[in-house]
Amino acid sequence: MTWVEAIVLGIVQGLTEFLPISSSGHLRITSAIFFDQDAGASFTAVTQLGTEAAVLLYFAKDIWRISRTWIVGLWDRSVRTSLDYRMGWYVIVGSIPIGLLGFLFKDQIRETARNLWLVATTLIVFAFVLAFAEYWGRQTRTLENFRMKDGVVMGLAQAMALIPGVSRSGGTLTAGLLLNLTRETAARYSFLLAIPAVVMSGIFSIGDVFEPAAAGTAVPSVAQMIVATIIAFGVGYAAIAWLLRYVAHHTLYVFVLYRVALGTLVLALLMTGTISAT
Repeated sequence: MTWVEAIVLGIVQGLTEFLPISSSGHLRITSAIFFDQDAGASFTAVTQLGTEAAVLLYFAKDIWRISRTWIVGLWDRSVRTSLDYRMGWYVIVGSIPIGLLGFLFKDQIRETARNLWLVATTLIVFAFVLAFAEYWGRQTRTLENFRMKDGVVMGLAQAMALIPGVSRSGGTLTAGLLLNLTRETAARYSFLLAIPAVVMSGIFSIGDVFEPAAAGTAVPSVAQMIVATIIAFGVGYAAIAWLLRYVAHHTLYVFVLYRVALGTLVLALLMTGTISAT
């Protein structure tokens, strides 16, 4: 891996992680178009540690309050009716699907699922699913109305993002809208829900970055990996603030159009042999 590739991919990761357009899909596409190689699923997972560090910093007060209340609530029944205590359980239970499926299908995720035909197709298909959710969802429910079933459904939606092109935030936002949650409520839970799964995935993938199983995968140096992750952190922190402001006042249709356009472009490049699917 070159330094230019490491820096560019770090920027792409930070820009796209929290938008409903698939950061893993963008890293795969960017690598194929501009660098003629795949940085690999493990590189994506590790750079996500940077963006999740941004989440931890941005939501530090909320995370501390929820964590403290959840721990206290394990033996103090008086706090178990509070939203913070319940939110702790919602995040834990909602994280189970992606953790379980990620473990069971680890090899397929790192190899088969990175085929660009699949990435482009999922970008387009799930764009229309997101559009339907934006149109159909009544957006009448806030965090105060959040229930365990919402956490489970959005957790299952997050697990679909194991396929590059689906988008973790896109899947959870779509599910939230279909559950009639407001866009801002769905986005806030989505940020919290990502922390356990993404952090664990990144930590367990560190070794695989430098010894990838797939042939042709770009191998970064330790320094390049660190720099890419730091860049993802800085850009990602800015993206969190922007997205929360955006979804509070705008629809998600611009992301739908972008996904369709990008997916169509990738399909065209594949059909003309400009880029390789693997």
